[in-house]
Amino acid sequence: MALPLAVDVAVTHLRGRKRQTLVSVLGVALGVGFFIAMTAMMQGFQGFFISTVVDVAPHITISDEFREPERQPAVTAFPDGAVRVEGVKPRDQVRGIKGGPGIVEAIRRLPGVEAAPSLSGQVFLRYGAAERNATLSGIEPSQELRITRLEKDMLAGSLRDLQTRPDGVVLGAGLAKRLGAGMSDRLTAISPAGVIRRVTVVGIYRTGVSSFDDGQAIMLLKEVQILQDRPNVINRIRIRMDDIDAAGDLAARLEARYAYKAESWQEANQGVFSVFRIQSAVMYSTVGAIMVVAAFGIFNIISTVVYEKSRDIAIMKSLGFAEGDIHRIFILEGLLVGVIGALLGWVIGYALVSLLGSLRFNFGGGTIQNDRFHLAYSFVHYAVGGAFSVTAATLAAYIPARRAARLNPVEIVRGAA
Repeated sequence: MALPLAVDVAVTHLRGRKRQTLVSVLGVALGVGFFIAMTAMMQGFQGFFISTVVDVAPHITISDEFREPERQPAVTAFPDGAVRVEGVKPRDQVRGIKGGPGIVEAIRRLPGVEAAPSLSGQVFLRYGAAERNATLSGIEPSQELRITRLEKDMLAGSLRDLQTRPDGVVLGAGLAKRLGAGMSDRLTAISPAGVIRRVTVVGIYRTGVSSFDDGQAIMLLKEVQILQDRPNVINRIRIRMDDIDAAGDLAARLEARYAYKAESWQEANQGVFSVFRIQSAVMYSTVGAIMVVAAFGIFNIISTVVYEKSRDIAIMKSLGFAEGDIHRIFILEGLLVGVIGALLGWVIGYALVSLLGSLRFNFGGGTIQNDRFHLAYSFVHYAVGGAFSVTAATLAAYIPARRAARLNPVEIVRGAA
């Protein structure tokens, strides 16, 4: 089957400069391939980080803190006055969320929302000669299972075992390793209030997040209240939602209603998300630079063809080819390079993603423990990379194609004569 005349001419021109055409196609293909691989790697890690954090931590945490310090009466009475307050002695008051159980019940009545009370504080753990400082969280196991996925990270024991062993404690794997403690071992727990209790290890978990695994311990809420000498006090309300993207809006509403600081998981990890944005900007800049270099290669090919084929263009115009026909031929040349480069780039991208997915390594630490590249497989990456390459190639061909269409055949023939 014969090709359309415009396509046939375009293919003939590209074949006439095989080496330059091959270099330009490879430039486009490498740009598309690296775009697919880098996007899969970065989005995969970002998704892995978010899923890990969301599984381990609640979506919203209400604490017994206030986002802004309490305003002094003089400042409140004269908001626009030249008032300066110095030497204020802070009031001694019992820390904790006032009316905590009522707030928990009110939050639970919201659709798609679960809430659980908690008391967190520091504790000093001792096992033999080993001593470690840790953050001790008091929970209600039946409620905790509804707001975190910690149960699936248990290496031994279960959170439910805390209900049958009031003196039980669940340790992070890193903390247990540093203490040298295992299941059923008896530890000594000392709180800042000076209360000393003997506790038994009834569970060990590993989340993959070092801040949890290396420094967190969990006990029954009432036991922690006794150990911290804070009876009937909670200082955390932990919330989980069906729609995690709405956590920021709900946190703002809860903070406005109850005055206590409500921090969403997005706010808690805002610094990490800023790094993600920088990574994405670097990725797009790098791949964009590759595509710009490839586009200049396409521009160079078509400009050279226009210069070398000036007499042929004059003859074609004298045979009845319109400016639009000439313009279309050279645009097709750029489009062909872009399409072929995109197809080859898809193959390279798939190969790179497969290679990255097969690698295994051990960083030996870090905030989140990981032994592989977590990759995001999506047809969108291929579609965006292909569209970007075809667009860049077509735009690179536009200027020389426009110049070719405007050539005056009479001047070309006279110059040749």
